[in-house]
Amino acid sequence: MGLGGQEIFLVALFVLLFFGAKKIPELMRGLGQGINEFKNATKDVKENIEKSMEDPK
Repeated sequence: MGLGGQEIFLVALFVLLFFGAKKIPELMRGLGQGINEFKNATKDVKENIEKSMEDPK
């Protein structure tokens, strides 16, 4: 149940019509930064869990 080509095209068309061509690079930059922050946060959580699971010596 993934997105097909038609669905992606319709979403892209909607974004283009709704936000305009000038806003799209700004939106994509913000989206990329948000994704990077999410990846960093999940990495930090994973590292904290792994540290807490280690045997104390």
